[in-house]
Amino acid sequence: MSTVAIYLNFQGNTEEAFSFYKTVFGTEFSAPFMKLKDMPADPNAPKFPESEMNNVIHVALPIIGGTQIMGTDMFESMGQKLIIGNNTTISLQLDSKEEADQFYTALSEGGSDQAPMREEFWGYWGCCLDKFGIRWMFNVMN
Repeated sequence: MSTVAIYLNFQGNTEEAFSFYKTVFGTEFSAPFMKLKDMPADPNAPKFPESEMNNVIHVALPIIGGTQIMGTDMFESMGQKLIIGNNTTISLQLDSKEEADQFYTALSEGGSDQAPMREEFWGYWGCCLDKFGIRWMFNVMN
């Protein structure tokens, strides 16, 4: 069943923020902290500085009414800088690649491809900015 999550970006304090949210909502992580150092080795991936190896690349926490918040740290070494406006994304957890491609194509029309749909180690993924400036993320998990 497809679901929607709110994806939050932080500048190096995702773990602190999500530990706080966990106490506020009294729930358990549905996806525990995954850090950059936990990623499978990829010779084609950019080299990250040691100072970013403990950055969170993904975490998920159910809050209320079946809604989840998910989060990640932004990476300064990749030119990412947190500003109000780029810290929230609507994340669609979809059932099929076809469904992901359909939504991606429709929402990126007149907007911009930020990350074209592609295979990643966790599944099929992409991200776009729609013509109204709203960022959308698409995931089909393996």
